[in-house]
Amino acid sequence: MTGILSGRVAIVTGAGRGLGREHALELARQGAMVVVNDFGTTLGGAIDPANPAHEVVATIRAAGGQAVANGADVANFEQAGAMVQQAIDTYGRLDILVNNAGFVRDRMLVNTTEEEWDAVIRVHLKGHFAPLRHASKYWRDEAKAGRTPQARVINTTSGAGLKGSVGQASYSAAKAGITGLTLVAAHELARYGVNVNAIAPAARTRMTEDAFGETMAAPEEGFDAMNPANVSPVVAWLASAGSEVTGRVIEVEGGRVCIEEGWNHGPLVDAGARWDAAAVGTQIEQLLAQAAVPEPVYGS
Repeated sequence: MTGILSGRVAIVTGAGRGLGREHALELARQGAMVVVNDFGTTLGGAIDPANPAHEVVATIRAAGGQAVANGADVANFEQAGAMVQQAIDTYGRLDILVNNAGFVRDRMLVNTTEEEWDAVIRVHLKGHFAPLRHASKYWRDEAKAGRTPQARVINTTSGAGLKGSVGQASYSAAKAGITGLTLVAAHELARYGVNVNAIAPAARTRMTEDAFGETMAAPEEGFDAMNPANVSPVVAWLASAGSEVTGRVIEVEGGRVCIEEGWNHGPLVDAGARWDAAAVGTQIEQLLAQAAVPEPVYGS
């Protein structure tokens, strides 16, 4: 298979279903050799013995592509390292890491349990860090050996992480953390030939079908804006050696692509000395009157 990723080796996490599945299929369609990772769990967290990663691998191979399955828990540091090593051992290298795995435990903040909070932060945030950490070491070693890669990392944040989402405190916090991780990694890894970006996709998946039913429903005819396959061409381009973009967050919904501008300095005043607690309030209120009004929180 030929395309903009011909000869490149990719890992896609959470690639058994939804967005991850479509990313794996598109990367393979564009010529990449793909390690299809999925832990194989239900939405409730139970292990599904029929890991869907194998079906995705079979689909890629039937179309003439190359792929292998991986069942690692990406938030397990050792398993994430073994997954990276599997790509290197199988295909001789690693060029692309797409961090996509995750799940939700939707709950209003006052009802969220410690276990639910820890689980979501672990799978999303640590599940991005662990594969990225092992892949980064490999790419740093390659660069130091004189084989500077053209490596690409695509992380997955969310509108919930950019603006917040009512009923999704843990998910919003984890996705916001992924954005911060993306920005830091882009700066730290640039010297090793690694570009790091994040997408904020809106699409129909197991996580969104129930929470946003009507919005996510497929139309009877016309363009299906919520089809997860709409997001994957952006991922494929970011994964290509021809993409020089780094340190960016790109929101993708249907045919809509938006570059997120994130936190920027707004109106400012400097007293040149420590503020008086009563006086500073008046100054802050004046600054707020000059500042842009924040976009609404999801679900508000």
